[in-house]
Amino acid sequence: MSKAGLSFLLIIIYNCSDQVLATREKRQAKSREKAVQSVRETAQAREKWKSAKDIAKKHAIGFQTQLSRTFSRRKSLMQSEMVKGLGHTKPGMDAALSPMTMSGPGAPQESRGGLKGKKKENSNLTKMLNSIEQDPDSHEGFNLEIGDKNIKKHAPRGKQLHTQSQMFRYAYGQIEKEKALQEQNKNLTFSGVISMATDVEIGKRPTIEVAFKDLTLTLKGKNKHLLRCVTGKILPGRVSAVMGPSGAGKTTFLSALAGKATGCTMSGMILINGKMESIHSYKKIIGFVPQDDIVHGNLTVEENLWFSASCRLSANLPKVEKVLVVERVIEALGLQTVRDSLVGTVEKRGISGGQRKRVNVGLEMVMEPSLLILDEPTSGLDSSSSQLLLRALRREALEGVNVCMVVHQPSYTLFRMFDDLILLAKGGLTVYHGPVKKVEEYFSSLGIMVPERVNPPDHYIDILEGIVKPSTSTGVNYKQLPVRWMLNNGYPVPMDMLQSVDGMAAASGENSNHGANTLDTGSDAQSFAGEFWQDVKCNVELRKDNIQHNFLKSYDLSDRNAPGVFQQYRYFLGRLGKQRLREARTQAVDFLILLLAGICLGTLAKVSDKTFGTLGYTYTVIAVSLLCKIAALRTFALDKLHYQRESASGISSLAYFLAKDTIDHLNTIIKPLVYLSMFYFFNNPRSSVTDNYLVLVCLVYCVNGIAYAFAIFLEPSPAQLWSVLLPVVLTLIATYTSTNKIVDVLANLCYTKWALEAFVIANAKRYSGVWLITRCGSLMSSGYDLNHWYRCLVFLVLTGVLSRAVAFFCMVTFQKK
Repeated sequence: MSKAGLSFLLIIIYNCSDQVLATREKRQAKSREKAVQSVRETAQAREKWKSAKDIAKKHAIGFQTQLSRTFSRRKSLMQSEMVKGLGHTKPGMDAALSPMTMSGPGAPQESRGGLKGKKKENSNLTKMLNSIEQDPDSHEGFNLEIGDKNIKKHAPRGKQLHTQSQMFRYAYGQIEKEKALQEQNKNLTFSGVISMATDVEIGKRPTIEVAFKDLTLTLKGKNKHLLRCVTGKILPGRVSAVMGPSGAGKTTFLSALAGKATGCTMSGMILINGKMESIHSYKKIIGFVPQDDIVHGNLTVEENLWFSASCRLSANLPKVEKVLVVERVIEALGLQTVRDSLVGTVEKRGISGGQRKRVNVGLEMVMEPSLLILDEPTSGLDSSSSQLLLRALRREALEGVNVCMVVHQPSYTLFRMFDDLILLAKGGLTVYHGPVKKVEEYFSSLGIMVPERVNPPDHYIDILEGIVKPSTSTGVNYKQLPVRWMLNNGYPVPMDMLQSVDGMAAASGENSNHGANTLDTGSDAQSFAGEFWQDVKCNVELRKDNIQHNFLKSYDLSDRNAPGVFQQYRYFLGRLGKQRLREARTQAVDFLILLLAGICLGTLAKVSDKTFGTLGYTYTVIAVSLLCKIAALRTFALDKLHYQRESASGISSLAYFLAKDTIDHLNTIIKPLVYLSMFYFFNNPRSSVTDNYLVLVCLVYCVNGIAYAFAIFLEPSPAQLWSVLLPVVLTLIATYTSTNKIVDVLANLCYTKWALEAFVIANAKRYSGVWLITRCGSLMSSGYDLNHWYRCLVFLVLTGVLSRAVAFFCMVTFQKK
């Protein structure tokens, strides 16, 4: 009963674990709110102090001017009176004037002395005001919080902050300072940007310029062009928009730039900073935001962003600076109100779709990329949220980031916020690539005018889609626009595209059409077997490209010292621990099912002295294998997309796998205890609890590794089916008595045979003397040996290790796509 009580206690702890996390998050939120309030009060006091200094400066200047005017008036009056007195010299007045003349110089001397003191005082005040004017942010002589003029000089710097409240105060202080500077530099002129960079100490990032020439992507096996003859460049410090109708190859273009285009034959050149280098050499400083919102739903907004920042920022960066980066992104994306809210899943409601989209973008912004590629980040966002997101991206561009994004139907305000535009037509052909300010001028030169009250990008996309036709006076067809762009910029035009140019010889057009018709006839005449073989070759090429892409290695040129495997392993442990604590109810259900299984099987299968309890242990092996495999499938099956995104960004696959396995060791230790607490009580075998527990621990460790391989290599439905069938089939093979050597070899390869043998041997060891001698026939008939107990345990552990190695190989080889 003590075991049952312990199991129920563990279930209660698991059920209350989510509340523990919630309480901890509330305490952090209170600490953060206090830091924000303190920083804001300090900022307000600083503004009041600045205004007071300005007022004092004006009064001091006015007082100084008034003193000088009074002194000059008094001096002039005294001089005029003395001149008059000297002009009317009388005997009676000589005696009266003599003391005046004697004391006259004294009076001015006193006034001069008083004025000299005032001048000295004014000079000190003027000096102080001049110093204030030169450095208005200085707090010399006054501190806003304590009042000691020297306390600010000894305040801790960012790298010396250790407590959480200090780090939050530092981060929010920097953010408030940036806001004040942005208010002063609303127009964001060049000098304003320089002042912001100087005052806020914005870190300089390495720049990445991507140039592409005649970039063409052809689908293997089908000779279909996804991109064709795309030439241009995207520059650091600018925000580029990729637009076009559906099927224009916008996502394919971004995938080609990011080095993620597989299953295609690529021709042309991609230059990184003017050199023929692989884009994978810079993957540590490249952010790629996928079209789907791949975010962990059972983590909060802040936890998602903090994990990405911890694993992808430089390992040498102090923690307080990482806190500043995360807080700056949360502030820029407008996620302050939901920072402590769970993102949510399909089953459990979380934040809204627009907020989830911004978190998806924030995962890449917190790693401070030099090249940021976004696939439709504004889809599903309203106009205000889209503008908020684009302002945040423009701030990234001010730091030298190269931003390129696919946009669908932007508003005119949003459209004018971009720097460059890449407009693609169907088939991946370039129609325009240049500044946004000159796009209307270019199309006007072709005779394509934007009607009044019509959004220019919508009008151009409607023309490329064929919905709106240009005016007949222009004589321009939408199919001719890519060729016009190539000819306008002097790019080489493929021969098969020249037929759309006006003035092309009819004979050449007929010849080309005839050739095309002949090609089409040949393709129509192709047999079913030929098409089937072509599809098989295409699929094989695609899988081959995926595997080669997974094992592609390139020299790192990003100059960023990312955290090592062990450090990332620690970060993964922290994240997975929180996720498992929030999945406490699911764990509790697993434990309850094991308890019920232990009660049922312990009651039905009583121990028999003739068989050493073989029947009960057979049921135990099947039940524990089945239940533990089904539960272990959740470890990797639910996070495939998250792993693909994280591994593509350079996060360690080994750290991910080891952390998942380490967290599951808790179940490996607890589940046997939960099952035995009921089974041992109702079945009452002769073997000790310790022996049964050790066998069950090795069995659970083995079946968990097999479940990892199923979850990674197979889809969810086949993985569940195999997890149910495999223990039953292997147990039947292991218990099948036959003289066939092939069956014996297969039985020795089944983990169920070794688990069952370990259980029976542990039970048989409790028999002694004549009882063991009379039961030797039963052991011999099953092929069991009393000396093989440790061998059975070692075989189970080795099977678990081998299955984990196979699972890890499948994860790094076949899962990425």
